[in-house]
Amino acid sequence: MYELVQVGKNSFYINSPAKIGVYKQSENEVYLIDSGNDKDAGRKIRKILDENGWNLKGIINTHSNADHIGGNRYLQQQYNCRVFSAGIEKAFTEHTLLEPSFLYGGYPFKELRHKFLQAEESVVTDFSDESFPKELEIIPLPGHFFDMVGIRTPDNTVFLADCISSKSTLEKYQLAFIYDVKSYLDTLDMVERLSADIFVPSHAEAEKDLSELIDFNRKKIYEIADSILSICSQPSNFEEILKQLFDRYCLTMSFEQYVLVGSTLRSYLSWLKDSDKLKASFGGNYLNWLHN
Repeated sequence: MYELVQVGKNSFYINSPAKIGVYKQSENEVYLIDSGNDKDAGRKIRKILDENGWNLKGIINTHSNADHIGGNRYLQQQYNCRVFSAGIEKAFTEHTLLEPSFLYGGYPFKELRHKFLQAEESVVTDFSDESFPKELEIIPLPGHFFDMVGIRTPDNTVFLADCISSKSTLEKYQLAFIYDVKSYLDTLDMVERLSADIFVPSHAEAEKDLSELIDFNRKKIYEIADSILSICSQPSNFEEILKQLFDRYCLTMSFEQYVLVGSTLRSYLSWLKDSDKLKASFGGNYLNWLHN
């Protein structure tokens, strides 16, 4: 873990729980694409940079989930470098209480206010700023989170953030976190049409051809949707649907899983309702969902 892997003339990644991209702009200056999940990750990144004689010029965050921005603050303090993001992701990176608040749907209790869901805050510069390296292409990847992006480097390496999960991850967790299911599926379609010398997803192996893995991710979305529709063959409220999904997929409930899978379930319910596959009604002071 935390080995440096070269994938292009000037592109590398650090093999970690969420892969960290490295773009070498010049002999001695690099940009990171994401920064790991905490200060300890930041220290390991700094060790790699020091060993290679590299100065960190900036960090480009693909999105604001804690495991992608957790090293920002430490590295920003060590190198006085800029952190780049945009849109809602910029706001969530500057005000990290927003992530557990969004997931929970209110002020999060203390078991949700920890580094897995709430990174340390950092000072963020917008992608539109003149200091952003213009040779990097920003690729919108909505779906997993609000304004998530990928990055294409000049040597045609594409870093894909969290728009694709590995087979092992999906087989273990079943319900990958998704904010907007329709946008997620549209992003899969778009990425399937992309060309690059190599693709580097954050939670899957770097590959030249991702078509098989994209199809696996797409089929999992529809499998989960079918499971929800099956559960809703009779009127069911959110907690009932959530419990049955955990039972069906042999998942273990925890505070983190409750908010992550729960938020994802609500996104599926919204998508299925907007697609006229589910209808919602109130009965017994419950919001009930029923397959059309």
